[in-house]
Amino acid sequence: MTVQPYVPEPLPPAGIDWEAHIPRIASANRALARYDGILQAIPNPRLLLSPLLTQEAVLSSRIEGTQASLEDVLRFEANPKEPIGDAALADIREIINYREALNTAVEALKTRRLDLALVCDLHRVLLSGSRGMDREPGCVRTIQNFIGRDAQIEHAIYIPPAPEDLSGALGDWEAYLQGGELDVLVQLSVLKAQFELIHPFCDGNGRIGRMLVPLILYDKGLIGSPMFYISAYLERNRPVYYERLLAVSRDGDWNGWIAFFLHAIEEQAGANGRKATAILDLYDEMKQTVPEVTRSQYAVAALDALFKTPIFSSAEFFEQAAIPRRAAERILQQLREHGIIAVLAEGGGRRAATYAFPRLLAITEGDRL
Repeated sequence: MTVQPYVPEPLPPAGIDWEAHIPRIASANRALARYDGILQAIPNPRLLLSPLLTQEAVLSSRIEGTQASLEDVLRFEANPKEPIGDAALADIREIINYREALNTAVEALKTRRLDLALVCDLHRVLLSGSRGMDREPGCVRTIQNFIGRDAQIEHAIYIPPAPEDLSGALGDWEAYLQGGELDVLVQLSVLKAQFELIHPFCDGNGRIGRMLVPLILYDKGLIGSPMFYISAYLERNRPVYYERLLAVSRDGDWNGWIAFFLHAIEEQAGANGRKATAILDLYDEMKQTVPEVTRSQYAVAALDALFKTPIFSSAEFFEQAAIPRRAAERILQQLREHGIIAVLAEGGGRRAATYAFPRLLAITEGDRL
């Protein structure tokens, strides 16, 4: 039987079993509050959690099929002129765009509310100069799209709403976004699922949908910084993630999706908190160690540069840390001699050396902490 286009029901959905969800709602909100407490204790979360943002971009893009790793992205940014294959470059460009879109949103939310116009702006950044740039960046689609194993709509697993139904569906979605609900995490779970099911763009819907999670949490005041990383859980549980979304469109099973998403928030709040704490502990340790090792007035500037970019070229380090070149070269040598940084590629001729900060990378990429 041919799948029919999804017809979104008005939000909030009818039939949410609030009583059944109460334990999950309580657990997820407690876990999120603990995570936010950790965020509030970090003196400069945008600096210290910068590698986690890049890792979120890596994992969210991986759900869509990219193969690039965190190390691939950071090595490319350290030495963008190094030869690299076209496919790898396209993967890395998508990941960098994802991070750039999130950063754009963070700046925008200082002065405006989250709305559909901002979502379109983020989509434009996401697809800029990448594989999706020919797929109407920033524009709601005017064609019928579908998800399937081949190019035949007759074989589709899922068909989003018809183009003529998008305006009403997105208007209802935006009204629900800006309205209230009994619990914000349930509201968020509905908004995320409905956005991905509406599939309003020709490309990038899943990535924008995952990006909305920290932005809505921040916009609704549940976290003090828009830094919440959901993609590790969704990537690890990808088959269930897709099945629960499909069950909403196929069976109207909102309760199954809400239960899944609340558990995802709880699990990932704990994992994010452990990583953020480990990064803060490492920073506090290095705040003692790096000045002792370098005996330099530039020790703190050097330390901040290491935490912002845990794989870097010597040239990038000079620029990031804003340290005179001779002093910066001496600091790098001392950090290398004491095993704080490791050489990934020696410099030669006009090519700068590439270094890594292994302990920060291990925390960032660690699946379990």
